[in-house]
Formats: sequence, C-alpha cells, structure tokens
Amino acid sequence: MYENLLPRFLSYVKTETRSNPESKTTPSTETQIAFAHVLKKELEELGMSDVLYNEANGFVMATLPSNIEKNVRSIGFIAHMDTADFNAVNVNPQIIEDYDGESTIPLDGEGKYTLNITDFPNLKNYKNQTLITTDGTTLLGADDKSGIAEIMTAMEILIKNPDIKHGKIRVAFGPDEEIGVGANKFDVKQFDVDFAYTMDGGPVGELQYETFNAAQADITIEGKNVHPGTAKDTMINALQLAIDFQNELPVDEVPEKTDGYEGFFHLAHLSGSPEEAKMSYIIRDHDTEKFKARKDKITEIQTKINQQFAQERVKVAMYDQYYNMREVIEKDMSIVKIAEQAMIELGIKPIIEPVRGGTDGSKISYLGLPTPNIFAGGENMHGRYEFVSLQAMEKATDVIVKIAELNAK
Repeated sequence: MYENLLPRFLSYVKTETRSNPESKTTPSTETQIAFAHVLKKELEELGMSDVLYNEANGFVMATLPSNIEKNVRSIGFIAHMDTADFNAVNVNPQIIEDYDGESTIPLDGEGKYTLNITDFPNLKNYKNQTLITTDGTTLLGADDKSGIAEIMTAMEILIKNPDIKHGKIRVAFGPDEEIGVGANKFDVKQFDVDFAYTMDGGPVGELQYETFNAAQADITIEGKNVHPGTAKDTMINALQLAIDFQNELPVDEVPEKTDGYEGFFHLAHLSGSPEEAKMSYIIRDHDTEKFKARKDKITEIQTKINQQFAQERVKVAMYDQYYNMREVIEKDMSIVKIAEQAMIELGIKPIIEPVRGGTDGSKISYLGLPTPNIFAGGENMHGRYEFVSLQAMEKATDVIVKIAELNAK
C-alpha cells in the first residue's frame, strides 16, 4: 500500500526547491516552478481530475471526485514545495533501517555531524523504525516534501481502493511558505472546498489549530560619525543606539527562554557602523492583546530614544505577517474533532498544542477557508540534523485516508 511512498519522497527531496526572500516573483525561484510541473504530471498520471498549475500564484491543484451519492463536505489537503534557508543543493538522503533507538548516527563521512540521543533525545522514539537523514551537508526537505509525498500517496491509495468511501477531495501544493508569502495569493474560490488541512507539522500526533500572531519590525538608526579623538558631545554612535534599543526589551521574552503560549521579541538581524545601523525583529504572541502590546513596546522605545535628539534618529517600519488561526477555526471545531478522531481510530495519540510559528493555514484560514495543521513526521527542521521516519510518513498517510473516510460517514 505504501510501496511508492519512500521512492516518491526520495525523489522529491533530491529536487532543489529553496525559496528566495529577496525575489519579487511568485514563486520566488524557477526551481519551484519546475517542481510544480513535475507534481502536475504525477497527479495526472495518478488519475486525478481538474489538474492545473496556476501561474498567478504557483499552486498545483487537483481533484479526487466523490465516490458516494450523498452530499458531504469537501476536504482539501495542502503542502508546500519550498525548503528553508539552508543549503538544499545536492541533497543526498541516507536510509537507516531498523534503528535501535540509542546508537549515534554519523551523517558525514568524517563524523563531524551526528544524530545522537544526547543532543536529540527524541531519537529514542524511533526504535525499530526506518529513518531518512541528511549527509550532513544539506537539509533534508521533509519540511514539507514529506507532506507532499503523504498527500500524493493517500490519493493513490484512495484511487486504487474505491471501496474506501469519500466525498470530494482537493489537493494543493504551493510555493514560498518558508519565506512567509506563499499563501498570500492562494485562491480559496478556485480551491472550492469546505475545509482543509495543511500536512506540515512535526512528529506523529501533532494536530494544531493555534498559531502565533506575527509581525516584523525593520529598524534603521541614523548616527553621526566623527573622529573618535574629538567625539565628545558630538558623535552619535548608531551601533550604541541599537544596543540601547535592544536593552529596553524584556531580557526573558526571547525565543530561547520561552515556550508554550509565551510570546517573544526576536532580534533576527543586526548590522551596521557608527554612521548607520539596521535591526530586524520578529514579534510573536498567541494572544491578540499581548501581540498589540508588543508592537506598542517597539514604538515606545523608538519614541524614547528619539526624544534624546533634535532630529529623528530611529525609524521603524513594522508590519503584520499573519494571525492566530484559532479565531477562525474555533467557530467550527468539528474539523479539528474529525482529525482527532481519525488519529484515535488509528491508534495515534493526538497532541493538540499551539504552533510556535505559523503555517500556510494561518493565512488561508483568514482568507475564508479554515485550515488546521496535521503532522507530517519530520524532526529538526531547517538544517543538517533534519530527519523523518518512514513509519511516521505512513501514519500521516493513514490519517489523510481516515479523515476522508470519516467525513463520508
């Protein structure tokens, strides 16, 4: 039943599809466009209907028609094609069969990079499973090519087993999730379903309908640089003002000191000279009021520093990126409950926790299509230590099929 899942996944991850945050096009890279056409052809060969590639937004879409007479809600399954900001050229996946749950896994030939239970205790959860890892030089791309492989395999299973009853199912594979713009142009009307799921979560059991509210603040600080020997009462060091700005923020409200529902300020970039400095923050909180207060804090610090000078030295460009999809999804929790029930019937313990991040589902939910997030199986995303279990991908595939089956009832 899963005979094509691993070959499919290995083929996908060997195809380079890294997105580019500096690009002004959609998709942001030509490699994603090429991959989209590969997926389009595969969907056609599977026997899916209404297969298309939308040049306006970079999404590949297809339909599996209902095989029952009664009307039930239609479902969508979505995954993204791009990989994150880490080397993704010449991905060379390694397969470790029947992992013993405790041994150190060397990634590169020299043993410089390893997966070990000291650094990655979750490895203990994968005893007797088949792991797919990197070779230490690239990321793997399980985020989110495992999701694509799972959706594709689930459609293959449903097509080959017409005794499994289901309503109309739509699938979509899109670009640029990792740079936060992929879902901006998603066409909800064209997708035409009642609810959807992104297959873009982590370990087995994850089921998420809460995300951060997210904003970014880009800060430019103008200094006044003179010779340090005659600088007294004249120099305005932009780098020092940047340090002062950072020191005004709560020291414990940073990613490395928060978890659960705790929000944060994250200094993601700092560069410059005494003449000019640039800073970028990402601002995150699940709570709407606390999110607003965090943005207000940035403005308050800007005002406080600027009041020290005759002219404006600190300029802030702040914009919202996405919002907590809970506010949309909690209006109809049945779509979370059906996914939860699917996992329970498959012997999977649902792990319902907030996402400390966002998914395409965040934006798609606010476009009018409620879209929770389901596990795709990967761990240690976005770097050389990324891995995924074949059995985890099989379970995610099963969840897709079971959701379709339960919905038909």
